[in-house]
Amino acid sequence: MDKYLNVNIRKKVFFVLAVCWMIVIFTFSARNAEQSTGDSTSIGILFGQMFVPGFDEMDEKEQMAFAGMIDHPIRKTAHATEYAVLGFLIAGSYDDRTKKRLRLIRVPLLAGALYAVSDEIHQMFVPGRSCQISDMLLDSCGVLAGALAGMLVFTWRHHEKKKRFD
Repeated sequence: MDKYLNVNIRKKVFFVLAVCWMIVIFTFSARNAEQSTGDSTSIGILFGQMFVPGFDEMDEKEQMAFAGMIDHPIRKTAHATEYAVLGFLIAGSYDDRTKKRLRLIRVPLLAGALYAVSDEIHQMFVPGRSCQISDMLLDSCGVLAGALAGMLVFTWRHHEKKKRFD
């Protein structure tokens, strides 16, 4: 019985974390285009400072040009990453050993993809933002990657626990 209690607590914790992460995603999506661009530019500058030799010696115009050049990849990476985290958290809130593996992926994928669609629709009402089908697809791929990672982690963890008690 204690084993099932721990599973239920873990699932509840993951559920609460998933809802909190959805709020984080919603908050980022609610930022207008100017704020969102500022966020991306800041990350582009930080990326340049960390990984581009001689970046600090560039003048501000060159640094901004670099940040603009990598803006699109940064935004798309952010989309995929934030939804991969969501997929992992949803998988953690749904996972247990009584469910078949396909269902462990299907349910988190469906839940995360539906959230991605609702998030993109929400962006239609934010000044300067738009609803992008490509972002919905990218977000859904992120959810799938996170759910797969979750399934692997939780399956591995289950087997490790089982080996200890055998």
